Amino acid sequence: MTSTPLALSIGMPGLALDADEIAFLREANPYALFLFKRNLDNPDQIRRLCAQFRDAVGRPDAPVFVDQEGGRVTRLDNGNWPLFRPLADFGALARKDMDLAKHALRLSTLAMGSMLSDLSMNSGAAPVIDLSRSYTHGVMGNRLLDSDPEVVAALGRVIVDAFLEVGQMPMMKHIPGYGHAAVDPHMELPVVDASLDDLRASDFRPFKALKDTPWAMVAHTLYTQIDAENVATRSAAICNLIRDELEYDGVLISDCITMEALSGTWPERIKGVLDAGYDIALQCQGELGDYQAAAHAARPLSDATLARIARGDVRLGQAHVDARAVHAEVEEIFKTAALA
Repeated sequence: MTSTPLALSIGMPGLALDADEIAFLREANPYALFLFKRNLDNPDQIRRLCAQFRDAVGRPDAPVFVDQEGGRVTRLDNGNWPLFRPLADFGALARKDMDLAKHALRLSTLAMGSMLSDLSMNSGAAPVIDLSRSYTHGVMGNRLLDSDPEVVAALGRVIVDAFLEVGQMPMMKHIPGYGHAAVDPHMELPVVDASLDDLRASDFRPFKALKDTPWAMVAHTLYTQIDAENVATRSAAICNLIRDELEYDGVLISDCITMEALSGTWPERIKGVLDAGYDIALQCQGELGDYQAAAHAARPLSDATLARIARGDVRLGQAHVDARAVHAEVEEIFKTAALA
């Protein structure tokens, strides 16, 4: 096993790790595991899978992530857990009563975070703080809080702070913003022709306001007025802009490199992410051979990345709430506000 973990977060195909997968993980030592519905059946099974991963890589604190935003991006949805509201519901409530929306969103995030902690996972890969526009592709839909950068920043702050409170790592996405994206990056490359001044006045603002968020996920988008040749996740210019202009010095992880927005082989995409200066590449789809190829394309975490990870880890709290009870409180708030 390499002593320093690889700058790689990967998925796995099933509900448990087989002997070949364990041997691979023991040898390659990818930094984190990213789970999907295919990996999630019941609480005990999830805890066993997380423990298998951590035992294989030899790190009891090795992170396990999942996309658990609420609404349509809810991986834990088979009846064993509460179903959390989409972020757009809280944005709608904020237009009626901002203080009540913040209260409800804090409770919802505390409940979701406590649920993830109970399952021995480390992050729901949220909040989404992309801006909503009339033409933003439907793949984003009710994942988005609002069109107003100030509202998005204010509600995003609630999520970041609440996740940290219950020991879950916030991961804001998709920096520097999918709001102008009129196509689905899972299927094709979004091209944004907005000027830098426009982006500064809109999409960049929530990310800069939340620049102390420990982790951020980078968008697969081509910003023609910044780097007309390279998609953001393979652009040193965009990486430098995030670091310098947006003043972000947390961990930068790519969106999943298997999306059709990117070109080249999957190992080439991983190399492109890391060559551009990002901290970690994410490959969440594939079979064992694909992950072996990913490991060959990756490299150990840099000292700078290790320092960023450590700065985030020390901010994790230990609070805990009864997820079902607090979720029920949130539903009562919406019922009372006539936004059920």
